[in-house]
Amino acid sequence: MSGIMKVFLLLAVMVCIAKAQIDHTSGKQCLCQRFRKGIGSKNDVQDVQVYPATIFCDKAEIVVTLNSGLRYCLNPKLKAVQRLMASIIKQKTSTTTRPTELTSSTNTART
Repeated sequence: MSGIMKVFLLLAVMVCIAKAQIDHTSGKQCLCQRFRKGIGSKNDVQDVQVYPATIFCDKAEIVVTLNSGLRYCLNPKLKAVQRLMASIIKQKTSTTTRPTELTSSTNTART
């Protein structure tokens, strides 16, 4: 193999490594690659997971699990998805009971 060919091969390998590093660190490792515009009904939702933006993925992601077991990514920028999330959060907070206040008793024992 000639010297020029070795240089080109080394240069090609370096470009591939640099490209892989750029893709790895630029927030391109998101869970969601495709989004749905919405789901049928909030009663079909079994679980909602919200993933905030991180160094690996530069956008927030919403993953819903339906009662059928299917999981979908929803676009958090859509108004329909925002309304769905608000209604789910409202439903969760309205059914959650507040903790009872604890009253502290005074220790009257003497040593």
